[in-house]
Amino acid sequence: MEEAKGVVKHVLLAKFKDDVTPERIEELIKDYANLVNLIPPMKSFHWGKDVSAENLHQGFTHVFESTFESPEGVAEYVAHPAHVEYANLFLSCLEKVIVIDYKPTVVKL
Repeated sequence: MEEAKGVVKHVLLAKFKDDVTPERIEELIKDYANLVNLIPPMKSFHWGKDVSAENLHQGFTHVFESTFESPEGVAEYVAHPAHVEYANLFLSCLEKVIVIDYKPTVVKL
């Protein structure tokens, strides 16, 4: 197996609080996506809602994935003032959250 050179995926699973409106969630998602324009090591952003038929989501409804150029890029992102400001707003709207960073690994058969 071959680990990707430098690239790091930052995955966040979220369950929004019951009182957060769909309009507010949409606004938060747009603001999250805009961080790509504000924080240079953040190379891409994708998100989606759970559509699994397995019902193993444990209440998590949304997934957010960002791609960074390196582990150092993730550290720069976490400390960046735009992220700090956004994270304070975003996290206040969540009932629960999980964050995982990983280096994609290719399995050669």
